[in-house]
Amino acid sequence: MRVLYLSWRDQENPEAGGSETFAERTSEVLAELGNEVTLFTSAFPGAQPETTHGHVRVVRRGGRFTCYLRGLAHVARHGSDYDVIIDVQNGVPFWSPLTSRVPVVNLVHHVHRDQWGVIFGPRVARFGWFLESKVAPRVYRKSRYVTVSQATRTDLDDLGIAPHRVDLVYNGNDLPTSPPNVPLTTHPSIVVLGRLVPHKQVEIAIDILAALGEQHPDLRLDIVGTGYWHDDLVEHAARCGVTDRVQFHGFVEESTKHEILARSWLMLLPSHKEGWGLTIVEAGLHGTPALAFAHAGGPSESIMDGLTGVLCNDVPDMQQQVNALLADHGTRQGLGEAARQHARSFDWHDSGLRLEATLRSVLNLPHRAVPETPSDVVPAAEVDLEDLEQDLEPLPR
Repeated sequence: MRVLYLSWRDQENPEAGGSETFAERTSEVLAELGNEVTLFTSAFPGAQPETTHGHVRVVRRGGRFTCYLRGLAHVARHGSDYDVIIDVQNGVPFWSPLTSRVPVVNLVHHVHRDQWGVIFGPRVARFGWFLESKVAPRVYRKSRYVTVSQATRTDLDDLGIAPHRVDLVYNGNDLPTSPPNVPLTTHPSIVVLGRLVPHKQVEIAIDILAALGEQHPDLRLDIVGTGYWHDDLVEHAARCGVTDRVQFHGFVEESTKHEILARSWLMLLPSHKEGWGLTIVEAGLHGTPALAFAHAGGPSESIMDGLTGVLCNDVPDMQQQVNALLADHGTRQGLGEAARQHARSFDWHDSGLRLEATLRSVLNLPHRAVPETPSDVVPAAEVDLEDLEQDLEPLPR
């Protein structure tokens, strides 16, 4: 198949996050399977207009917002060069069905009902949500959908997109990634990993660090990632009086990211909304348990509450659970080992195969046979959750 992937950003973009990782890794798998894949995305300072990521052609046109118009124009001019289009709806889609003559698959990580108001003023927020909730379902009414969690599939159903039109493709993991001989920090440590933008609510992690200063005076917080909210977070840390206990790492290499995850005692994902929570399973590979909010959606599937991590009800609950886990090495270690086993059940090759199956379905092509799973990967269907539950009692709440 000749596949066009429309994505707001690519993985080289300093503001790339989990959505971009999904696009990059699945596009690589699609190419490895023999498909011809082009990734159309936005340009950024210092970026080449065209490059390759492995066997994937990358085309960069337009900026943060103009890339949508450039993408629509690309589909209009070069649509006949492709057999199928994957249109990533990151709040706003590329509207490719308006100019495409080939089938379009809409890929949604999560809906942005609340995020519009966090990022923009009330007028723009209302308009953005109108486009996402009313206009987009109409434009993509003939399209197949793909999402990364059952929670998002339910949210899409609320927008009138029936579940039978939505295929579920979980995020994968790169196995094995554990760096050798990376011990835990000698002092209590927490890591937050992701884009530094308002709806990720990194301030909550800083607040928890400040609140637990008396119980855990040696506690440190590592913040890994970049984004336009960086300076606001630095100022927030200063106001809380914890500047000397917070380290902003910025954008780091993959090896450095995994070293930080491996040495941290806990990982926090205080985001208001997540389609999946890729960093949760990345941390899990290293035996680092994660805490996230139950209302965030995707984390309710990437975390087995009380077994591989903790789903918190609100900020006070998250603070209480962090405090308890920092003081209880045995429980923390048990959660980490279960998180490691759970994380190993997610594999990018399998994710790519599932996405390809959707593309073949919309083109009425026969599905390829699924190859045997590599011996070092534990398939999701074979993770013995009953054994996990017997070996590790859920945390008391």
